[in-house]
Amino acid sequence: MVKACCVINCHTRTHDRHGKRISNGVRFFSFPAWKQHLGSQVSELTKRRRMAWLAAVRRKTITFNNISRNTLVCSRHFHKGKPAYEMLECDPDWVPSLHLGHKEVKATHSGRFNRSIRRLQAVTGDNAAPAPLHVAGQMDETATANDASQMDDTGSNNNVAEQQECHLCSCRRGEINRLLEENRRLKEELAQKRMDEDSFKDDDAKVKYYTGLPCLALLMGVLTQLLPCLPQTGRKLSPFQMLLSTLMRLRLNLPIQHIAYLFSVDRKTVSTTFRDTIGTMFRHLKPLVHWPERHCLHATMPHQFVEAFGNRVAVIVDCFEIRIERASNLKARAQTFSHYKHHHTLKYLIGITPRGSISFISQGWGGRVSDKHVTENSGLLNKLLPGDLVLADRGFDIRDSVGLVCAEVKIPAFTRGRSQLDAKDVEETRRIAHLRVHVERVIGCVRTKYTILNGIVPVSMVLPCQGEDMTFLDKIVTVCCALTNMCPSVVMKP
Repeated sequence: MVKACCVINCHTRTHDRHGKRISNGVRFFSFPAWKQHLGSQVSELTKRRRMAWLAAVRRKTITFNNISRNTLVCSRHFHKGKPAYEMLECDPDWVPSLHLGHKEVKATHSGRFNRSIRRLQAVTGDNAAPAPLHVAGQMDETATANDASQMDDTGSNNNVAEQQECHLCSCRRGEINRLLEENRRLKEELAQKRMDEDSFKDDDAKVKYYTGLPCLALLMGVLTQLLPCLPQTGRKLSPFQMLLSTLMRLRLNLPIQHIAYLFSVDRKTVSTTFRDTIGTMFRHLKPLVHWPERHCLHATMPHQFVEAFGNRVAVIVDCFEIRIERASNLKARAQTFSHYKHHHTLKYLIGITPRGSISFISQGWGGRVSDKHVTENSGLLNKLLPGDLVLADRGFDIRDSVGLVCAEVKIPAFTRGRSQLDAKDVEETRRIAHLRVHVERVIGCVRTKYTILNGIVPVSMVLPCQGEDMTFLDKIVTVCCALTNMCPSVVMKP
């Protein structure tokens, strides 16, 4: 015996439970399943139908999440002898309604449904619509034998109705499938525009464009190092987005408001994130701007330098300037005005190894100061060892300063009142210029890779950081140099 889920006593089951006819003309049907994997609309509809069946059956032992596989509903409780298609909610047989043994649920009538089907056929002219229900009246609860014979008589009509798909159901199912596909496609498009890890997978060109780093693996490596120190509380951006937005500002010099629109956050969040992330990157990436030991220099010295100067070259130095806004303070305005650039600037001394990696970067100095003064007061001379050779431009009149540490500086020769240089001076100048040009290439690489150094920096970035003896721009320049050291050298091609 199967469990009787209706109030009246259902007949003994003599066949399988999938709706096949049994010997006495009665079929049994399982409770509808809640389909959660076919989209929100199907999930809501099937959940509503399952709850409607439970309300119609009214058994205390049967709950929404506790329905046995052997708990069935027989065909006597449906007008057509079987449940309607789950998407046809207007069908009277969408829920069992006949002979339920209680008056809590009203028995449905097929007349209204038949009229709606006829109207649909008249409007569309479609014969594929389901045939109207022909039920003379509700089945008599005491005429069980007549019920069984009636089911046999209408069996052929039910089989025809099964084969003919309802036009309304077909349109609804087609619309649901279209919406599901559109939803899937829109989710994929949204993931590509969300600016998160997934949108950068397998796209190193995109990573290089937005961050300047050559690949996603390197970007994720930087994030791993910074992750423990990045602020997490109260942030609307993930750690990856914090690093990405910072690199985008360095790389493309995007306005704060533009980045705020890209990440759907407010301007203050982007500004605070940029400052916090730069501070964290400065502390962790500063060691990448490293002055190498002498034996490391000798082991990696390119043959061009060996042929020209042996293995003595320790550093190639030069200065570059970054334009800043004009300060309101007259003294600061005078100190930062550069006659060379005809603009207010900060000057930085940079030193590279013969292989092209940045080994030294100074703090910013007012654009008015000379290259010699920057070199003598930036700490570069403290790193030189006796016998080291420094390559520099003509503006670096630092022979005496470098000589105090028993090192030597090579700069292009001057005519010094002569009409032309001697042949020896011409040859040496050519050798120095040929090798010294690498520092200009590295400076150009840094400024091209991170274009924030090419724009006009606001005065707020030039002010000293709280509790520190350096400006925020000093941190930005150091971070840009460290990130450049992570990329392939422009001097030594792989």
